[in-house]
Amino acid sequence: MPSAEAEVSVEQGVYEVLGERARDVDSTILEYIVNVLKDETFDFGRKGEEAFEAVGLLLVNSNCVNDEHEARTVCAELAERFGARGGDKTQEGFWKMAAPVRMSDGLTEGDTISKSEEIQAPPQISERDLAKIERRRRKEERQRQTEYEAHVAAANEANKGMPAVMVSHGGVGEGSVPKDIRMENFSISMGGRELINEASVTLAYGRRYGLVGRNGTGKTTFLKQMALHAIDGIPQNCQILHVEQEVVGDDTSVLQCVLSSDVERTQLLAEEAHFLGVQNGRENPEILMENGKTKEGEVTGEAKQSRSDRLVQIYKRLEQIDAYSAESRAGSILAGLSFTSEMQQRPTKTFSGGWRMRVALARALFIEPDLLLLDEPTNHLDLHAVLWLESYMVKWPKTLIVVSHAREFLNTVVTDILHLQGQKLISYKGDYDTFERTRDERLRNQQKAFEANERTRGHIQAFVDKFRYNAKRASLVQSRIKALERIGHVDAVVNDPDYKFDFPTPEDQPSGPIISFSDASFGYPGGPLLFKDLNFGIDLDSRLAMVGPNGIGKSTLLKLISGELEPSSGTVFRSPKVRMAVFSQHHVDGLDLSSTPLLYMSHCFPGVLEQRLRAHLGSFGITGSLALQSMYTLSGGQKSRVAFAKITFNKPHILLLDEPSNHLDLDAVEALIQGLALFQGGVLMVSHDEHLISGSVDELWVVSGGKATPFLGSFAEYKKTLRAS
Repeated sequence: MPSAEAEVSVEQGVYEVLGERARDVDSTILEYIVNVLKDETFDFGRKGEEAFEAVGLLLVNSNCVNDEHEARTVCAELAERFGARGGDKTQEGFWKMAAPVRMSDGLTEGDTISKSEEIQAPPQISERDLAKIERRRRKEERQRQTEYEAHVAAANEANKGMPAVMVSHGGVGEGSVPKDIRMENFSISMGGRELINEASVTLAYGRRYGLVGRNGTGKTTFLKQMALHAIDGIPQNCQILHVEQEVVGDDTSVLQCVLSSDVERTQLLAEEAHFLGVQNGRENPEILMENGKTKEGEVTGEAKQSRSDRLVQIYKRLEQIDAYSAESRAGSILAGLSFTSEMQQRPTKTFSGGWRMRVALARALFIEPDLLLLDEPTNHLDLHAVLWLESYMVKWPKTLIVVSHAREFLNTVVTDILHLQGQKLISYKGDYDTFERTRDERLRNQQKAFEANERTRGHIQAFVDKFRYNAKRASLVQSRIKALERIGHVDAVVNDPDYKFDFPTPEDQPSGPIISFSDASFGYPGGPLLFKDLNFGIDLDSRLAMVGPNGIGKSTLLKLISGELEPSSGTVFRSPKVRMAVFSQHHVDGLDLSSTPLLYMSHCFPGVLEQRLRAHLGSFGITGSLALQSMYTLSGGQKSRVAFAKITFNKPHILLLDEPSNHLDLDAVEALIQGLALFQGGVLMVSHDEHLISGSVDELWVVSGGKATPFLGSFAEYKKTLRAS
């Protein structure tokens, strides 16, 4: 370990080189940079090349420096100050290797070795020390696994405590539910980290709120706490339904699964059938006496009158709750979510998780709770269903909070925005576009007020400092000091750090055809043909989006392009030199949640230098301490960015993206659009996100009838054709 003097000198050096800018940088980022550089085994490299590899991109991303050139200058200055620490240099300034190294060790196929990697030799470690390191590594992995299992158990226990919500028809004698919900001065923590601190929110009855904020700020946790009635101010008799988990599949049909959420209707119909069975002589002999009959089966007059009165009550209540139209209402909701009549009669266990999630959404819409909480409801929907849901939610009669990355969905549905940032919740009137304009104006005004306040305070403080010890001006100094106290402080503007999706540029450009289909057809064994006579080509300039209803085969077509599937007939040519990166929900679900992003990348790419893996994770916004967090603590969007980092490490020529915006927050979608615009390769995506498609591709393909046909028009025009159909 380095001496305390060496650590202090490096820390002081970093602050001196960065100067005033160091004060505005997150302390966690600065601490990480210092910890990397102060390790006595760290090699700064000649002119700071290795320092730049390790922390250069982080310096730029955290606004320590303005650009990459300045980052290299800073790293060179640090190398000049501390480069001789931890090893010997030759007279020419190169590091001497402790042992010969074969530079191809640990590299994946097609990987290249940079000069900076060649000159960094690993220190010699004894077998005994290696064994100690391995034991420590295993112990840390066991500890992470234990923490992850405890997290899963706690999450399951929390879900058990989630109150069941069924249709409430507001019967006589039930307590009235307050229309508005006022939550005041509440705080929410998770895993020892405070997510919301002393926030106050009023939810007005009948308003539709869009909950927005960066991934990891606590949006989903906030919804869960509300659903559990864990926040003061939420009435206990207020029905809250949080749609986040798919329906458990069983033998119940989809339609019956939705109808069964109306418990009162189900019980009344069962009671009606029971009494009608008695009337028609179908009563079970064992319960004759319980229904006012003699042993011979004759109904007593008193029991007959009682049963008749109860039937009248049942019919009256069934009419009050509109029970006989319930099936058509449930069927209409399911149809809007793309369930055909045949699908509505199928058991729920025969559907995939995405379709069972739609059933959960259908139940929520059918139940119509006092407060409906939707977390990314469009993730599992095709464009047909999204458009239907938009029109349905615009007419929603009660209170709604929705978390969504789909800008156009929010613009259509919500009446208000709740912005979660810096542990605070701020309400804005209007849709998402209005929120952006209002917030930008507020931040500009706040910045002007802050700068004016600082100028005024600086002017007064300068007077105080100049004449503090001047007896003749003592009274003036005291008045200025009181003026400073009266002026007070104006908070500086705090902006979220910029997101990055920095897709690496492929270095070797394959010549000639990249991917081409010639009369290709495909069908799964034992099933019908999904595609017939496909003829198209894809090159490095292709920017395409495939649209069409769910189940039509869009994801299958991506697999045919990538080579995961091969055609049943015809041919598909793929250049042997082309590298393709495929992003799908599978890659996010397949992450080792007990591991950290850095460890996960090191397992995927063994032998690659840690600094290089950190730099690549940083190009997708997984920087600093975030790269060292267990992935079960990351938000869905943060996990997506880890998956992006993994699939693009080998610098692909073509990106095949299946619903890439799922789980990303709105700022991350903007960063993804910018990253794709700068990517120097081909892009083919499956998505229903209008903002993403409009900003990143220039051609639409409509998948239907076993074909992929170019659509001559914009995405907005395609939506019009769907609404008209």
